[in-house]
Amino acid sequence: MLGIMKILALSGSLRAVSINSALLRAAARLAPPEMSVTVFAGLGDLPLFNPDYEACPPNVVQNFRSQVAEAGALLIASPEYAHGVTGTIKNALDWLVGFESFAYKPVAVLNASPRAHHADASLRETLKTMAAVVVEPASISIPLLSANLDEDGMVSTPSVAASIQEALMTLYEAVVLRKASPNASFPMP
Repeated sequence: MLGIMKILALSGSLRAVSINSALLRAAARLAPPEMSVTVFAGLGDLPLFNPDYEACPPNVVQNFRSQVAEAGALLIASPEYAHGVTGTIKNALDWLVGFESFAYKPVAVLNASPRAHHADASLRETLKTMAAVVVEPASISIPLLSANLDEDGMVSTPSVAASIQEALMTLYEAVVLRKASPNASFPMP
């Protein structure tokens, strides 16, 4: 019997009204009972990555890494800035490059704007380079930018809620499959 799977959600935006953060909060509310999604609120508190601090990282980095290590998977949503990933998400990932517990961690990428395909592709490439396991069937684009939906709107709009729930269940099933068969690969779309 598996316990509740912990999922750590990372938003690449620091904006108070970020659609990406709202998407992750909606995912936390829509998570199935066998899954707990926690949105990490401290990415903006991480200092700029500096390899000189790898041996003894600041407490905020240790806390971040601890939560990543405890999570069964990560859920990432990040906007596109100038055809690339945000400095916020890149800095967070830089702190995980040499972190052993991040390697082979299942990750799903949620894209709130299909127009943001440059950053989405770049983020997936960075994650794969870092040895994360991007669960492609759980990594989806949801056209939220023009929908003018806040977190409550996402939860109460059937098509959006269903897409989020399906992605979460796909991530859950992929992690369960990987635990049962560590050499299993995830199907590509």
